[in-house]
Amino acid sequence: MKIVLDTNCLLNIIFPESYFRGVWDAFRQEKYILCVTNEIISEYREIIERRTGNALFADVVIRAILTMPNLERVEPTYRFNLITTDTDDNKYVDCAITCGATFVVSNDKHFDILDTIDWPKVIRLKLPEFATLICNL
Repeated sequence: MKIVLDTNCLLNIIFPESYFRGVWDAFRQEKYILCVTNEIISEYREIIERRTGNALFADVVIRAILTMPNLERVEPTYRFNLITTDTDDNKYVDCAITCGATFVVSNDKHFDILDTIDWPKVIRLKLPEFATLICNL
């Protein structure tokens, strides 16, 4: 299964004490394919560093992601602009469509609009839903 992971969810899985650490562990065990773009990777790094105040930690997390064999890097050639309330979130949707992701995993309410769009269909799961799914595989 392929997923696109919103930055807010990445922050909730990377720390050892996180309730959702199993999602990170499942990635490291190659239980799913993480799809990213250069823009998503840049945001991951920027936000991790900003939230932790630790550039080295951000670099380690990004290096861990980029060296995994179950990482798929894509570059969308078309912008669908499905999310109008926070257009910055479209980078995740465009990535999901381009790579044929099964889900976009996000807790962000801006992704709620995806439930009303029939084409292109992008299914959003919130992190607790995805954690339950992936940890039961």
